[in-house]
Amino acid sequence: MSGDHDSIRGITLDDDSYTVEQSLIRNKYKAMDQAGNVVLRGKQKMLKMKEEFPFTDADGNEVFTVKAGGIMDIAGNYTMIDSATDEPVVILDNDFSIFQDTWRVRDPDTEELLAQIDSRGALITLARAYLPFGALIPHKYEITDSGGNHVGNIDGQLSIRDRYEITIDDPRGLPKEAIIAAGMVIDAIQGN
Repeated sequence: MSGDHDSIRGITLDDDSYTVEQSLIRNKYKAMDQAGNVVLRGKQKMLKMKEEFPFTDADGNEVFTVKAGGIMDIAGNYTMIDSATDEPVVILDNDFSIFQDTWRVRDPDTEELLAQIDSRGALITLARAYLPFGALIPHKYEITDSGGNHVGNIDGQLSIRDRYEITIDDPRGLPKEAIIAAGMVIDAIQGN
């Protein structure tokens, strides 16, 4: 395997829970550890034919980038690339239906499933997509490992700016950086 999906050279995420908050202005995000320290920042590059999300550490050093596989790729795949090695770390693969939104975190070489992120509840997914002010309903996702076992959650909170908790209950072998980045990318792509 060319990428090491267990770590990204420029960042270490040791906590099991992170708070992600969106800026009021545009698709800019920050992830904070349990002590409230910013550990990761991400933003969607505007006016690009292929969507691109560079991520930096707390000091502003680029640690990885998430790039869309195709032009205006709303339901497709995104590659997380380690900035230090320029190697793919994981693929974020989206499979959206009106009843459930599913993101798969896969190995870039073998395409082996590492984790899956599923929206919880068809009614919530439908309400968020089709009701007036539906976007104000906080999103909720369940994170499972390759065997379908529950390993964590992404829980939205009702607030002026998008804010949610990403909790990894059982971090064994999960690429935390990929899960946290996926939470930010999901929010930006779907305009949540």
